[in-house]
Amino acid sequence: MTRIVIVLAAIAAAIAPLLLTDQTFFVQTALTALVVTGLSLFMGYAGQASLGQGAFVAVGGLTVAVGTVTLGIPPLLALVAAPVLGAVVAALVGWPLLRLRGHYLAFGSLAVLLIIQTVMATAPLFGAGVGIFGIPPLSVAGLVVPDQRVYSYLALAALAAALLVCHNLVRSRFGRGIRALAGSESAAASSGVPILRSKLTVFAVAGGFAGFAGALGAFFTPYVSQDTYPPFASFGYVVMAVVGGLGSVWGGVVGTLALSLWLQVLSALSATPGMPAAAGPILQYAGYGIVLVVFLLFVPRGIVPTLAGLRARRRGAAATAGARASLIPTAAASARRGTAHDRAG
Repeated sequence: MTRIVIVLAAIAAAIAPLLLTDQTFFVQTALTALVVTGLSLFMGYAGQASLGQGAFVAVGGLTVAVGTVTLGIPPLLALVAAPVLGAVVAALVGWPLLRLRGHYLAFGSLAVLLIIQTVMATAPLFGAGVGIFGIPPLSVAGLVVPDQRVYSYLALAALAAALLVCHNLVRSRFGRGIRALAGSESAAASSGVPILRSKLTVFAVAGGFAGFAGALGAFFTPYVSQDTYPPFASFGYVVMAVVGGLGSVWGGVVGTLALSLWLQVLSALSATPGMPAAAGPILQYAGYGIVLVVFLLFVPRGIVPTLAGLRARRRGAAATAGARASLIPTAAASARRGTAHDRAG
């Protein structure tokens, strides 16, 4: 994305919380973009697949819920610990899981999410199916955060930090190695890329992003249960990553924003008078399906890579036209010199 677009988007994002009376949609969208940014890094640059990214969102939420309610940990410490635990759990789970490939890896990650949901539904420490209520508000040095806008700016700050990490990561020597994984693991291994360690690192980074999103979401909505992290949400993360463009740092943000706005339109449509009570869920499922099919057929690279390709082709066409235009006066001058030489002869 161009710098002007990035600056304008940052200004709009900074102003939006000041204009909104209810911050729920904004906070949820920003936190979802944080999760999808990590997933896009894992799927797009490392070339892997995950259908269970919600598992690490759940780890972050449980860290805050169990830490603050059951163990009495200070809220700020729980918030800091959540992305660390998310990354650690992702690394531990990924050690055996990332030896799988393709749809086996995707279903294996989904199994991790289902296992965490089962534990949350049965273990008393994690709510035993009822959930954990009474999560205290986020506080710093005893000062409670009273305004929802603070959560909006915390979510924005986390998203900006994640984008910066991804930007630097993919342009580093390590980033060139993980991009090689997406092309061919055998070729990457023959070039000296440590396959499993590279996958684990990217998976842990994505798990850390998801863990922070789950933690801040738990403070914003002071309740967590197994129903807070449904598999359908993890499927939505994948669709958002595909829509925005896999292998693009900004693809996760653009895909999340586009699909979230689309779902809001469908939600408003389902609330119109005369619509049946089940219209909301049906339209949401249909909305995901329609978007995925349309993008896979007509915009398979996603929004950001497609726009970048169009911009590059436009620049190339302009450069070619400029080169041709510069050749015309040169050819005319050469012709005039040749005519004058013939007359002199």
